[in-house]
Amino acid sequence: MADLNRYFIKLSYNGKAYHGWQRQENAATVQQVLEEAIATIFEESIDITGAGRTDTGVHATEYYAHFDSENVYSEQELQDKVFKLNSFLPTDIYVFGIFGVDPELHARFSAHSRKYEYHITRRKDPFRRDLAWFVHGPLEIEMMNSAASVLMDYHDFTSFSKLHTQVKTNNCRIMEAYWEEQGHLLVFNIKADRFLRNMVRAIVGTLLDVGRGKISLEEFKAIIEAKDRSEAGLSVPAHGLYLVKIEYP
Repeated sequence: MADLNRYFIKLSYNGKAYHGWQRQENAATVQQVLEEAIATIFEESIDITGAGRTDTGVHATEYYAHFDSENVYSEQELQDKVFKLNSFLPTDIYVFGIFGVDPELHARFSAHSRKYEYHITRRKDPFRRDLAWFVHGPLEIEMMNSAASVLMDYHDFTSFSKLHTQVKTNNCRIMEAYWEEQGHLLVFNIKADRFLRNMVRAIVGTLLDVGRGKISLEEFKAIIEAKDRSEAGLSVPAHGLYLVKIEYP
C-alpha cells in the first residue's frame, strides 16, 4: 500500500442543526456533512478523524480534524479546494484551511489542551437567542470565580461527568477556569488537557448555584470530593457552549 499523506482541517461550526460532531445513524452531524463535502471536492472517499466529540447543539469556533490520502496536494491546490469546499458546505460550517502535517500528528490524541467558553446573557437578547443562555436574577460573580479557581486543585471530576461513559479515567488537569463580564454577557472560560462528557455544562450549572447563594464554597468543594454526579448542579443548555481553542505540539 502506498504511503499515506496526512492533512489537517481547521474549521468552525454552529452546532444548532447538528447532533454533535460524531457521525451517527439517522442524525445529521458535522462529521457526516464534512466527509460528504470533502469526498465530492477531493473526488476520493475520505474518512475524517475529529479532535473529539461535541454534544448536540454545541458550537466550535476552532476545531481540527484530519484525513489521510494517497494523493499529494500542493498548497495552492489545497487553497483552491478550501474555496470550493466553503461554497459547497452549508452556511453553518466554515473551513479556514487544510494543510499537510507529519503523519504522526493526530487530531484527537496529539492535542495538548482544549479550551471552552460558556456564554450567558443577563438580559433578553434577540440576536443571541440561540447562541447564549439567558439567566435572570442576581449572581455573585466574585464567589463564582472563587469556586472556579478551586477546580484547579482537583483531578477527579466524576461529579461533573455524564454517567456510564466508557472512559478509563475521570481525571483531568484543569489549567484555567474563570468568569469574565463582557457588557451584558457573562462568559465562563475553562482550559484542560481533556474533558469528560457533559463536564463543562455540569460545572457551569454548579457554579451558578454558588452565584445564586444556593451552595457555599465549602459545599462546592464537597461536591467535587463526593465523586457523585447526583451531588452536582443541573447541566446548562448546550447552545451556550463553544469549543474555542485546541493546542497541538
